[in-house]
Amino acid sequence: MSSAPGLRPLILDVKRRLVEGRERIKARHDKGAPGIQTCRAMTELYDGLILELYRAALADLKEEGPQGLESVCAVVAVGGTGRGDLAPYSDVDLMLLHAPTQAAEDRTSKLAERLLRDVFDVGFQLGLSVRTASQACQAARGDATICTSLIEARLLVGNVELFEYFQRRFRKEFMRRAAALVRLIEQARGDERNQYGETVYLLEPNLKRSSGGLRDIQFVRWIGFLQHGVAEPDGLKLVGALERDDHEALVQAWEFLLHLRNEMHFHAGKGNDLLDKAEQLRLAEVMGYEGSAGLLPVERFMQHYFKLTSRVSGIAKRFAEAARPRAMIGRILSPLVSHRFEGDFRVGPTSIGLLPRSFAKLQSSLEEILRLCDLSNLYDKPIDRETQEAIRAAVPKLPEGVSPQAAKRFLSMLNSPARLGELLRLLHDTGALERVLPDFAHARCLLQFNEYHKFTVDEHTLRAVEQATSLVGDQGALGVAYRGLKRKWLLHLALLLHDLGKGYVEDHSDVGLRIATEMAPRLGLDEADAETLKFLVHKHLVMSHLAFRRDTSDEQLITKFAVDVGSAETLQMLYVLTCCDTAAVGPGTLNAWKSEVLTDLYRRTRRRLTSEDPDQASRAALAERRKLVRDALVAASGQAKTVAHDASLDPWYQRHLDELPASYLYGNRPEQVAADLGKLKGLGRQDVVAEGRYSPETSATEYWIGTYEDIAPGVFHRLTGAISAEGLQILSAEINTLSGGLIVDRFWVSDPDYSGEPAPSRVDDVCRALTKALDHRQSKRPAFRKTWGGKSQRRAVAVPTLPTRVNADNATSDAYTVLDIFAADRRGLLYAITRTLYELELNVAVAKIGTYVDQVVDVFYVTDRKGKKITSTAKVNEIRTRLLVAIEAWERSDVSR
Repeated sequence: MSSAPGLRPLILDVKRRLVEGRERIKARHDKGAPGIQTCRAMTELYDGLILELYRAALADLKEEGPQGLESVCAVVAVGGTGRGDLAPYSDVDLMLLHAPTQAAEDRTSKLAERLLRDVFDVGFQLGLSVRTASQACQAARGDATICTSLIEARLLVGNVELFEYFQRRFRKEFMRRAAALVRLIEQARGDERNQYGETVYLLEPNLKRSSGGLRDIQFVRWIGFLQHGVAEPDGLKLVGALERDDHEALVQAWEFLLHLRNEMHFHAGKGNDLLDKAEQLRLAEVMGYEGSAGLLPVERFMQHYFKLTSRVSGIAKRFAEAARPRAMIGRILSPLVSHRFEGDFRVGPTSIGLLPRSFAKLQSSLEEILRLCDLSNLYDKPIDRETQEAIRAAVPKLPEGVSPQAAKRFLSMLNSPARLGELLRLLHDTGALERVLPDFAHARCLLQFNEYHKFTVDEHTLRAVEQATSLVGDQGALGVAYRGLKRKWLLHLALLLHDLGKGYVEDHSDVGLRIATEMAPRLGLDEADAETLKFLVHKHLVMSHLAFRRDTSDEQLITKFAVDVGSAETLQMLYVLTCCDTAAVGPGTLNAWKSEVLTDLYRRTRRRLTSEDPDQASRAALAERRKLVRDALVAASGQAKTVAHDASLDPWYQRHLDELPASYLYGNRPEQVAADLGKLKGLGRQDVVAEGRYSPETSATEYWIGTYEDIAPGVFHRLTGAISAEGLQILSAEINTLSGGLIVDRFWVSDPDYSGEPAPSRVDDVCRALTKALDHRQSKRPAFRKTWGGKSQRRAVAVPTLPTRVNADNATSDAYTVLDIFAADRRGLLYAITRTLYELELNVAVAKIGTYVDQVVDVFYVTDRKGKKITSTAKVNEIRTRLLVAIEAWERSDVSR
């Protein structure tokens, strides 16, 4: 090891021994040493080296001996250092506790300056405070971090009497103020959970700070100290504050999490607590997890992680709830204002519960548990803590099966949105939900190892139900559709089942169909309800796929979808299910644009299902839309509007108005369509007009480009390249070719540089880039951003992705061949695909661009140069091969850049 210039020999020696000590401990860790053993060894190493620096400082300051600094000062390890569970690159936290005199403070401050410098030079990150016992207690009263750090205080060296005095004072004062401090610590922990992940099931958790992590175990210690004077889990079990099962769960999780954290620190060579995708893959391999049918090794590893941390999170929350004092007035008034219901239940002013004498009934009757939940929903009151604990204790003793009465209670609970999400979480947490729906056991803590979903399967499912119940107060189309459902229980049941088929080899929708088929008789559904349930579960992705992967302006597609759905009520449920499923994927997934697209598909399909002659109604609606545009054109020319065609209209306008597709006519106000046609009429053969229009309803910007198809070869891929090079994410595109070679291309994009409407200068820049791209002299490939939106790049992760696939579909559309392209997302990939389509002499009519963080699903409606579908098998195979080769080549070039 090279010597750093200017450092004293002692510092260099301690630095060397720190490195060597870490290496020795790492060698034992690599051989399988328990996590707590590694942490204890790291703590002992740190303690020894700090003590050596401390003694050297005393000698240099001439503070040794009986009258030296140790007569008025103690070095106290606090926080993790005091607890003795330091990870390999943890910070060191110390308090220099001194006697309450100015002289002692001055002498201790000199020691603090010396230690800060020396410890930093060695390579430690040191948190150091200088306080008297009184100052320490005062600082801790209003600061949860200081308070919890001092709970873990451990004397390292120095005046024993001074330290013991501090401990006595701290313990006496803070146990007396326990209620206020519990609230303070609970608030701080809640804030931390919100910052690092309020749910256990976040797919990239922080090992220390996310819900269910090490901090929750520490949280139990701190509350235990304030309530019972004991912090260690062993001690809390002895005083009866922790049940035996909870104690075992905490100890098991503590060891597992410490071992993981040690491994992550050693591997990174620095502090690292983020369990991101790359670490998950690496740790699953290092720790020897094996895959199984339908599950990757990393998914089994993370399922184990989530099962442990979900248990920790539940214990911590129950421990905190038990520590909250009930208000005196509540204890006095509750019996007076409560009333009994059906003999066993007590309905109070703020909660509902079972009378203690009736707790035993829960152990033999799932129906009693579900009846309680149903009443909680009907009264809109939470179940009290004592009854929740009784349910938790009763579930393991319940007999197998679901009685007709229990099934009826379950469906009744599902029909009311009041507290449904909260009750389902209680049933899931206690294991009771698996007694009703056994397949929930497989989904518990099941990781979906991709960059699309942000939560485990069970958490995603519960969130989907919560998304639905939150629509009670929604004033938009989605809220209207939800509130209008008479059988809400059927929608909620479908949401509970829709993803339970994940984690198997087969397609999860097919497995879900089997599960729904099994659950229908188990829950006593009649034939009609069973068929609806099976359809909703089996086809829960259909509406999303149609909206975002198909041309929904195709009336034939809408009609076929309506026929497949079969009824307006089923469509209504599928619409709400689709939106809630999308929203539950992660924050912001159901954005305004997606919501608008799904709503439009729902409304248009509903008209098919509620009209006596849907085709005639569709033609009439389209004719009315063209009439509105025609009236706007007539008005713009200065003539009076008429009901019929009395006012003359330039034949050019009439011809091009008749050619505009339904999607264009419905997608803009009639006045805007008329204005667009006005801009196109005077366009020269080598002219380009480009505009950007922001829509607050969809939070997307539409870029509209008008020109002639012979302006430059490959218009579409040139425009695609220009938009991508500007850092915009293309959501959808539409290509319209009108008579005389006139083309109108429309791109809907989101701009990561702006959270709302982009600045006019930004829109102008993009429009200039689009115009420049169609200069036929431009042949250079666009340069694409390495980072978008100014956000820092995360490290590359070898996350398993969908294999690159190209599917050709000649069944969906009568006029076009539909190409579905699945590939890993890369900068400029869309440009590479569209350029290849141009080189294959294909015309693109409609493009649907779907980007799901790390993967794309791009859909193109294409014809040959003569406007015909691609029916030749040889040509289809050539298209598929050329696209696969182009995508693979682009991926290689992107990695090498």
